[in-house]
Amino acid sequence: MTATGRIAAVIVTYNRRELLREALDAVMAQTRRPDLVVVVDNASDDGTGELLAERAGEVDLVALTHNTGGAGGFAAGIARALQRGADWVWLLDDDTVPTPTALAELAAVADPAALVASAVRWTDGRPHPMNTPRPKPGASAAERAAARALGCVPIRSASFVSVLVDARAIRESGLPIADYFLWNDDFEFTTRILRGRRGLLCPASVVIHKTRTFGSTDADPGERFFYEVRNKVWLFTRSPGLAPAERVLYAGSTVRRWAKTFIRSQDRATLRKGLAAGLVAGLRSGPRPNRQVLSRAGFPARPAARRTAPPTAGR
Repeated sequence: MTATGRIAAVIVTYNRRELLREALDAVMAQTRRPDLVVVVDNASDDGTGELLAERAGEVDLVALTHNTGGAGGFAAGIARALQRGADWVWLLDDDTVPTPTALAELAAVADPAALVASAVRWTDGRPHPMNTPRPKPGASAAERAAARALGCVPIRSASFVSVLVDARAIRESGLPIADYFLWNDDFEFTTRILRGRRGLLCPASVVIHKTRTFGSTDADPGERFFYEVRNKVWLFTRSPGLAPAERVLYAGSTVRRWAKTFIRSQDRATLRKGLAAGLVAGLRSGPRPNRQVLSRAGFPARPAARRTAPPTAGR
């Protein structure tokens, strides 16, 4: 069941120099070290460039000319990893510190799964609710038993905090959609990867996500609520990641979560503005092709997967 071949770690960073240093140290200290470490710098201006220059022998740097968000960064980083011949791609945020055996545990149960996610903890050891993979609805008894035999749980989606993805599945299903910028890019990408394929949560693989606060996805996002709304509209209307019944299920869950966000918010006017603008932007047009978004940030977006343009529903 062990993942064989070349594993590339992909880390996307923006203005978090010291957290990135800690993350890189932890990646380099893995008991099963990645064969390649790709770091995408989203035009940081806090000295991150100098740090990466010091570690030029350890990392393959993708330096973008402006901030493309996590979505654009991971699209560029995965494309580079595939261009470098990766068989598996390990996706990590720059504030994620993997424990020493995190990658080895993922690799040990990866094949024949298309995706395996780590258990994400906060700095005090609690499970981080923001990064809890969604269990797979309707998983068969046989599927649950097979996963349980590996010490795992079947999942339907995961976050980019720490997930190992089969490059074959990426080439078949496409890269993350760069124009999402932030929020829901990982949900769209992983549901697309896992539609008709096997995904696992591996509790033995543990990473620490050093977010500033401990919270879930219904925390008040302020002006960033625009991206949550716009991207969810794009996901539910244009992405092939979810089956029709799943769209209804997750759309209902989204509306309930938005309601909780409004109830708890101290600035509902900002949320209302983001809701209106996000709905208009999401319904008016779809995301731009990756080639267009990434080329404007200085990345030579040569096709690394079968499809880099945003997928459309039913395609």
